[in-house]
Amino acid sequence: MIRIGAHVSAAGGVENSPENAAAIGAKAFALFTKNQRRWDSKPLTTDTIDKFQENLTKFEFSTEHILPHDGYLINLGHPEKSKLKRSQDAFLVEMQRCEELGLSMLNFHPGSHLKQSSEQECLTVISDSINRTLEKTKNVTAVIENTAGQGSNLGYRFEHLASIIDKVEDKSRIGVCLDTCHAFAAGYDLRTITECEATFSEFENIVGIKFLKAMHINDSKKGLGSHVDRHHSLGQGELGLTPFRYIVNDKRFDEIPLILETIDSTIWPQEIQMLYDMIE
Repeated sequence: MIRIGAHVSAAGGVENSPENAAAIGAKAFALFTKNQRRWDSKPLTTDTIDKFQENLTKFEFSTEHILPHDGYLINLGHPEKSKLKRSQDAFLVEMQRCEELGLSMLNFHPGSHLKQSSEQECLTVISDSINRTLEKTKNVTAVIENTAGQGSNLGYRFEHLASIIDKVEDKSRIGVCLDTCHAFAAGYDLRTITECEATFSEFENIVGIKFLKAMHINDSKKGLGSHVDRHHSLGQGELGLTPFRYIVNDKRFDEIPLILETIDSTIWPQEIQMLYDMIE
């Protein structure tokens, strides 16, 4: 089954997110387990964890269809040791929160060299950061999100993702979330069926489709190869609707979270229904 959803609010507590997802007709969802713009966080209480699990059952969500995202401040490739350690410590906390909630994945942006180290040095640091975290946790897969390549952000080339994965010791706990807007902004065309086939074939050859654990389903305000990360509602941007029809009809993407991060949350129910209506 195709599992379409959106990145829903966890305001008032993570236990509210399953209900928020169900309300828009989602069969998968993403969330932040803490404030994404702060380093600190209140520990999860037993009551919160229990209510979260109860609501997953109540609204019929399975943990493998949930894609938590880490905080925006984290940079696992930071070139400065003290700031790198702060990011590594924060990432560990994010993974531990997923463990506590019984979740199986954590989505994250790989990192940035801030023009203070080479790309390859930064990619190695990112892999090392992941290895350190996996050694201290269990059951949660680290899911790297491809980027648009803004500034000094890495992860915009499939080769970057492959390089990081290559140096991760536990291959069973590493994966990729492919964002359609980011891929397009990075130079991977998706506007036609032919281009979709070529892009996913390239992903298969360089990274491996077995590592694809989730997707972010977004149109793009900016053009091909712009390296500008600006999401748009489906069919209202540069991508059009063709890539989304392609994705929902490809059996390779069954049972992984397909998550909307489009800019108008008020039309998420309509976008989700539109995607399901595209299934042939």
